[in-house]
Amino acid sequence: MNESVREGQLVGRSVARREDPRLLTGRGRFVDDIALPGMLHAQFVRSTVAHGEITSIDLTAVRDVPGVVAAFTADDLELTDITAQLGRPLSEFVPTAMPVLARDRVRYVGEPVAIVVAKNAYAVEDGLEAAKVSYAPLEPVTSEEAALAPGAPLLHEEAARNTLVDVSLFATDGIDEVFDTAACVVHVASRTGRQNALPLETRGVVAHWDDREEQLVLQTCTQVPHQVRTVASRCLRLDERAVRVVVPDMGGGFGQKCVVGREEIAAAAAALRLRRPVKWIEDRKDALSASFLAREQHYDVRAAFDEEGRILGLDADVVCDMGAYSCYPFTAGIEPLMASAEMPGVYQVPAYRVRGRAVTTNKAPTAPYRGVSRPQYVMVVERLFERAARELGLDAVEIRRRNVITEFPYTGVNNITYDPGSYLESLNLCERLVKDEGWYEKRSAAAAQGRHIGIGYSCFSERTGYGSAAFAQRKMRVVPGFDISEVRMDTSGAVTVTTGTMSHGQSHETTMAQIVADELGLDIGKVKLHQGDTERITYGWGTFASRSITVGGSAVRLAAAKLGEKLCRIAAARWEVGPQDVELAGGAARHRDGTTLTYEELADIAYLQAHLLPKDIEPGLSATATFDVFNDGTFSNATHGVVVELHEGTGQVEILRYVCVEDCGVAINPQVVEGQCRGGIAQGIAGALFEQVTYDAQGEPSATSFMDYKVPTAHEIPDVLIHHLETPCAFTETGAKGAGEGGTIGAPAAVLNAVNDALLPTGVELDHTPITPETVHRALNLELSS
Repeated sequence: MNESVREGQLVGRSVARREDPRLLTGRGRFVDDIALPGMLHAQFVRSTVAHGEITSIDLTAVRDVPGVVAAFTADDLELTDITAQLGRPLSEFVPTAMPVLARDRVRYVGEPVAIVVAKNAYAVEDGLEAAKVSYAPLEPVTSEEAALAPGAPLLHEEAARNTLVDVSLFATDGIDEVFDTAACVVHVASRTGRQNALPLETRGVVAHWDDREEQLVLQTCTQVPHQVRTVASRCLRLDERAVRVVVPDMGGGFGQKCVVGREEIAAAAAALRLRRPVKWIEDRKDALSASFLAREQHYDVRAAFDEEGRILGLDADVVCDMGAYSCYPFTAGIEPLMASAEMPGVYQVPAYRVRGRAVTTNKAPTAPYRGVSRPQYVMVVERLFERAARELGLDAVEIRRRNVITEFPYTGVNNITYDPGSYLESLNLCERLVKDEGWYEKRSAAAAQGRHIGIGYSCFSERTGYGSAAFAQRKMRVVPGFDISEVRMDTSGAVTVTTGTMSHGQSHETTMAQIVADELGLDIGKVKLHQGDTERITYGWGTFASRSITVGGSAVRLAAAKLGEKLCRIAAARWEVGPQDVELAGGAARHRDGTTLTYEELADIAYLQAHLLPKDIEPGLSATATFDVFNDGTFSNATHGVVVELHEGTGQVEILRYVCVEDCGVAINPQVVEGQCRGGIAQGIAGALFEQVTYDAQGEPSATSFMDYKVPTAHEIPDVLIHHLETPCAFTETGAKGAGEGGTIGAPAAVLNAVNDALLPTGVELDHTPITPETVHRALNLELSS
């Protein structure tokens, strides 16, 4: 436990998760648990070709299938398209409309073409088999190179060379001379595999029309309920008041659910048309192949260093394969803009030039996935430092020491100001922990035995607390950022708190309650969180980019503080003293002389005896607050150290030890932070060693089941040693910086560097992920045959 935590304080303590009793005893309520009277089941007729013109859709036989109630095409539903926008000129960004159901053309295998609605899940599958869709095939574009090739088929006529985003954010004057005169120039060309975020719960929705409220109600698993409401109302041409989005318990999201999907809107349209509840649950095949994917990126980066190993400049070209469409609201710019803006990371880079592009291909569209480009560019930058260290004869950790930011606040060449962090401290401690366990000696001993053990590090930051100003810099038309919270006390002294964030496993019911309970001097059992309901929550941007505690938690604390001030004013008025003479503790207002008024007594006055209130105090006990970050946000940081062994016979990469030294500012609940670290690291290892969706020449995806999509099990994920540092944040109300993505960001670079360290005797260096056993086996056999 953090020694700085005060007696009785909840923030900073590993309070038991309040969600667990419900979830672990099977009393959770997820979308697929919902059953409404007269409910119908929906699934989608999906494209079987990657690129083609739709010549006909015949659903006649579908409607004759027993149990099928209806089947609709785009023409039947007449929905408006989903179009994500950036406020950039066409030379930098080309908007592309994504129809809810494909109309004239399909652009990836699995694209929804029609929706079938039936009385049960079995009948709807029979209905799908009866659908007849004809296509005039077009040449598919299945890679970045094919998309950019002269004369390539265009997915969208308006997007020349299949390019949706082409932005050069930074170009330092004189950078060419920097490279021409540098003592050492190193180069890394890296590719990362296309991945699936793979939440345990697939996407789904239950939609029904509420006659009494005159509302279309969508119960769906989304990270962004208010954005789903906005898009649904616009696609369906309804007033936004006429759409309510409710999120029950949710089994993961990882970014895949922080964009608005097509299927949820189509199911809602069917429910509206039929005036009956409609449920759609994505099956695992569709989730693997046709849901939002992520990560497929290509980096071509050079770095210049002086004789002492200090970095002089970065020159980067970033190309991201975004699939067939821009996602809403982030657009296809989400990955190249993130990489371009933040690539210098934790290092003092004096000169920087970058070009970021997003290309469109005949693959399922991409969405943000935990880390959003940072696992990729951190991996590339860390590879550059490793390569420079070897060329200059320096230790790989020492070259990082000479370059990490140590004086704060620091404004980088990328025009971002970094708040105080522990970059050098985390690097030094991580190295010491690895050394203290004897891994350097074990590596040497293994080499003498002909075994291949390697040690690798990654040092990085995670930008969190993105406010409106940060998102506005991307020129987003829909600008996320602020959050709103209401804290309300009832006559029993219990408190209800709302947040615009949306938990999908991050323990909001616990951590938000810790913040409120501390602020009001209240037992945590008296605090109840409401989230994920657009009728109860004024507005919210949901949960992504580690914003829940940084932004949402700050709004919660401010609202609780406002309510606390009102409680003090009511008590002070009763005692005829100033509010400064009142403190809140133990569920009561306390006067210096020992007199107390319990919250129940104060609530009675506020609600049931309002005539006793002074004229300047309104009846009731509620307070609302907003919070936004108006600077460049804040930065968590960490260093990861990994020890691996490569096995000659199989090429298997075995992780022997994993060490994480992280600093997310004030950890509201250290146990929750550790859970975030471990889960993120598992996903980072998955990307480094296992997961990849590939496509054949016709655009057919390879991974349609877990037989094809390799996911690590508990056997492949090592125990993780986690050590916390704490640099409180000055820009959030809680001192927290956010911890949601750091594990995923650091893991691929650390694993890749460890593998390359183990491969040193072979002379082979790997720069791509996933690192397959076949690749490792070939590298080791190269050494054995030489």
